[in-house]
Amino acid sequence: MGRKATVYELISNEYARKTTLKKRKAGLLKKLSELTTLCGVAACAIIFSSYDAQPDVWPSKAEACQVLKKFKSSPAQQRGKNMMDQTVLLKRSILQLNGRLEKRKKKNRELEKELALAETMAGENNCDWNNLEQLKELDYQLQENIKLITDKIKS
Repeated sequence: MGRKATVYELISNEYARKTTLKKRKAGLLKKLSELTTLCGVAACAIIFSSYDAQPDVWPSKAEACQVLKKFKSSPAQQRGKNMMDQTVLLKRSILQLNGRLEKRKKKNRELEKELALAETMAGENNCDWNNLEQLKELDYQLQENIKLITDKIKS
């Protein structure tokens, strides 16, 4: 059985919000500790909150400074390789959707050519015989079908 969808909004009760922050922060730091141990990666966390005067730093300030120095010393291209903001995410999504759209358009064109060929072969004269492009597409579709049939006969 699936879980009920969680609504993410500011917790109005101050005590509950503070308690939730404390629990979530502990869970996040535990996961980060597991990630660094199991995968052997360098990581740090700096958590600012309005409840504490000083930010929480994991694993320690010295180790966090080392991780940040290592990150800053790496080339800008390497640093930004896996970083993504909203515009980069949207651009990537648009590119993927445009690729899918082009594939669907191509598939639709092929289906339209097959339909026109089938209608022409059935004697339904819906083809504009004066349109050279349409005739070329029908010729191409016929050649593809002949190749397909020839390959099936050979095998």
